[in-house]
Amino acid sequence: MAQYAVLVYSPAPADPMDLTPDYVALLERYGDQVTELGGQILTGFALQPSTTATAIRGDLVTDGPFIEAKEVVAGFFILEAPDLDVALKIAKLNPATIDGGVEVRPLFQPPAE
Repeated sequence: MAQYAVLVYSPAPADPMDLTPDYVALLERYGDQVTELGGQILTGFALQPSTTATAIRGDLVTDGPFIEAKEVVAGFFILEAPDLDVALKIAKLNPATIDGGVEVRPLFQPPAE
């Protein structure tokens, strides 16, 4: 089955300790919704707030995320789904789409030699 990285974007600083009980309840339901659509979350992580990020560009090291934006990467997970259409249906149900968004990207598979 195809695998996708789903990047979760939330309003900065995206502190997981600030999640509301309603949002947490939606997250708790999300796993079942993924299964109902034929997908499976293989692994996932929430990130600490964007204020804890350190960006590196060449020799320059700066505090803060790589790109300053209203929304920042709050976490990610690896999704296994039959195809991109199913992966997108699953991603649309993620509660982050309420006040932020998600990005779905197929995982790179090197060409067979």
